[in-house]
Amino acid sequence: MQIVAGRFRRRKLETNPGDTTRPLLTRVKIALFDRIEPILKNARVADIYSGTGTIGLEALSRGARRITFFEADRRAFDLLRKNVATLRVEDETITWKTDVTKCSFRPKKGEDFLPFDVIFFDPPYAHLHNLAPGTMLYRSLQRLAREGISAPRAWLLVRCEQGTEFAMPEAWEKVELLAYSSMDVHLFRKSATPPAHPVGDVPDEAGEADDEAEPGVGNESDGGASGGVESVDEAPGA
Repeated sequence: MQIVAGRFRRRKLETNPGDTTRPLLTRVKIALFDRIEPILKNARVADIYSGTGTIGLEALSRGARRITFFEADRRAFDLLRKNVATLRVEDETITWKTDVTKCSFRPKKGEDFLPFDVIFFDPPYAHLHNLAPGTMLYRSLQRLAREGISAPRAWLLVRCEQGTEFAMPEAWEKVELLAYSSMDVHLFRKSATPPAHPVGDVPDEAGEADDEAEPGVGNESDGGASGGVESVDEAPGA
């Protein structure tokens, strides 16, 4: 697997063999990223269920400002950190080994990485078949809509098996469906007036899961604006 465009073009990445992760085929990655590249410029990105980081690192190569990776599988996480080290982008990334259904989405020492402008959300396909109000995965999507976690009008991209239907919190408004081969990518936009976070939603930003966050060294701001996606408001639907 390799990065297909941008400053790390043609750099090879480690991938996890087997069914633990599902890296995008090269032709699908090209089609998807060529479509969404305008919203990546100077964006703070969350790569959730990141696997070995092929999506987030492609986004970084194409102009994203900061990437936060969320991955629970030990083997995939180890390869993710290896890929980050190979590209020498520790200062631009945070790698967090955590359970997405329980974490706060606030990594320690992550002030320069929040709020997220673009969120890639790529859980195992079976999890999306069961996505419904009250489930832990549904609540994680509600937490992602909180002020300070995601930016006003943030983008959310949900990858799933073709034809999958699932419920989404009302904080996320459907914008477009992109169909590629055997998969769909649903594009959502954070509502201009998102509802208050649900009663009983846990954990808060002090949750103990934060103890496993593993930021890169020296996460200083590079001086860019965090709201870069707002200048290309209609890009994916153009």
